[in-house]
Amino acid sequence: MSQVEFARAIYISNGYIAELECEHRRVNERIIHLISLTFGVNEKWLKTGEGEMFFRTPGEKLQRMVGLFNELPPKFQDYVMQQIEQLLNVTKSA
Repeated sequence: MSQVEFARAIYISNGYIAELECEHRRVNERIIHLISLTFGVNEKWLKTGEGEMFFRTPGEKLQRMVGLFNELPPKFQDYVMQQIEQLLNVTKSA
């Protein structure tokens, strides 16, 4: 995967990625979350190198999703639920 493809996948500019590589910027929590969610990489592994690199099972992904969902305020939880329902509708009609 190229730097440009990686940046697009996590919705940031490739210039931002280049600045991270050159250590002109620091990796923040948002970037770690985006990498984790997009590529199924364990956040603990990204931060510390400990544990498994990837979430291996659907149960691990679900556990991660529930943890993130629970961190959201109720109004955003409702929004997430609406988005999931819309995504399911789109995939059913495709």
